[in-house]
Amino acid sequence: MLIKLILLLITLAFVELAILIKLGTIIGTGKTILIIILTSFLGVYLAKLAGINTIYRILTEIENRQIPKDELLNGLCIILGGGLLIFPGIITDTIGFLLLIPMTRNIIKDILKNKMKKIIREGNFIFLYRR
Repeated sequence: MLIKLILLLITLAFVELAILIKLGTIIGTGKTILIIILTSFLGVYLAKLAGINTIYRILTEIENRQIPKDELLNGLCIILGGGLLIFPGIITDTIGFLLLIPMTRNIIKDILKNKMKKIIREGNFIFLYRR
């Protein structure tokens, strides 16, 4: 599993680099660099806004003695989305923005929930508990 993840990340880096080089030849190097910088700052700003709202909703659910499972998954998606927007690249930026937009984030959360349920049902999940 770890080897697959490493290969995926290496492949993604090469694909992102190729796309950025192609984009640079089409619109120019300066504009490409500006786009990379702007998406990074925009990503941090949007992730911060979404994160603050999510933390508020988590605290509200805890105060109401509810388990904030949906909001915790929201928080995970926001952290991943913001992190992806910091890295330069068109693919990572697209996925990052999709994770920050509530409507698309809900679709992705449903996919993640189903995947997690499947992993737990099949017994491919290990839970470690320490005292």
